[in-house]
Amino acid sequence: MAVDKKGKQLPPGIRQRANGRYEGRVKVEYRSYSVYADTITETKKKMRELKYKLDHGLFVEKEKITLDEWNKTWMVQYKKNRVKNSTYNSYQKYYKGAISKRLGKKNIVDIRGEHIQSLYNDLVKEEWALSSIKVVAAVLNGCFQQALKNGLIERNPVKLAELPRQKERKERQAMTKEQQALFMEYAKESYLYNFFAVMLRTGMRSGELKGLKYTDIDKKENVIHVQRTLKYIEGQGYLEDTPKTRTSTRDIPLTEDILALLENQKGYWGFKVERLDRYLFCNEEGKPLSRERVQAEIDRTIKRIRAAGHDFPRITSHVFRHTFATRAIEAGMQPQVLKTILGHSSLAMTMDLYSHVLPDTKAEEMQKIISMF
Repeated sequence: MAVDKKGKQLPPGIRQRANGRYEGRVKVEYRSYSVYADTITETKKKMRELKYKLDHGLFVEKEKITLDEWNKTWMVQYKKNRVKNSTYNSYQKYYKGAISKRLGKKNIVDIRGEHIQSLYNDLVKEEWALSSIKVVAAVLNGCFQQALKNGLIERNPVKLAELPRQKERKERQAMTKEQQALFMEYAKESYLYNFFAVMLRTGMRSGELKGLKYTDIDKKENVIHVQRTLKYIEGQGYLEDTPKTRTSTRDIPLTEDILALLENQKGYWGFKVERLDRYLFCNEEGKPLSRERVQAEIDRTIKRIRAAGHDFPRITSHVFRHTFATRAIEAGMQPQVLKTILGHSSLAMTMDLYSHVLPDTKAEEMQKIISMF
């Protein structure tokens, strides 16, 4: 039986190396694998962990595993059952689109901080949004951090790279009262008129409104239950998902005009068999509305406005949410109330909206305190 430098007997499979560290050997199917540690206790623990990985097919050799291979393991073993389906698919999309072609074939032990930095710099040159680069960084960091925990690498190279500086953020776009009235006037003949009108009155996200069913309309409590969102996953089509954040699952007060719009939408396409569990806002076949169809209808409405001789900016469906928030702030709605209706995860997000809206009315507000002096 092996002994250490002090003559003390060592457990089976463990020996002390010349540098004082301990080596533990595990044999599986006539092949030996080694782990190293500073103490006998730690060595025994690593041996147990190694034996478990070898028995369950989770072991990979440091020298041979590429980032593509490890990312696949990380996604399936560590993320699939822990994150939302939409998040899982988003991680895959960003890995495939930004990471794999640049670093995927490299062994993870060979990837250094400068490789990560070069990746970020390339994405900046390709004019990726900083928010998207941050998602890429999050995917890389999670992947390498788990590799570090599993003993596959000595340190996480993502920690050695710097994200690009935040560019000056674009001003949040919202329609003025005049633009809002103009848009809705020219959208009267659109099959999405009710969709646009409800977005303007509730501030719901486009995906939340697309996933709304008549069963979510609670006439007894006079609220709309926002409890799902529709997301398009490449190769799978439209899938229901939980709202964006925990606070996005919420109830929005149901006013008479909102209810009238929803009731009108209920039978809009005149389906012979009316199902209360189908999506209220859908296409003529009863299928989910695509982002492209919504944007195309917004563009057609703007085209009619411009043809009539009016100036009008190009907008997206998210502008309706910002417009609702702007009107709410202008009407004096309190930040905490607006936060709840919008489903923001923090009050800071709501106050950021206030910082964009209130400067437009500061001169008017200053007049209110003149009488105090």
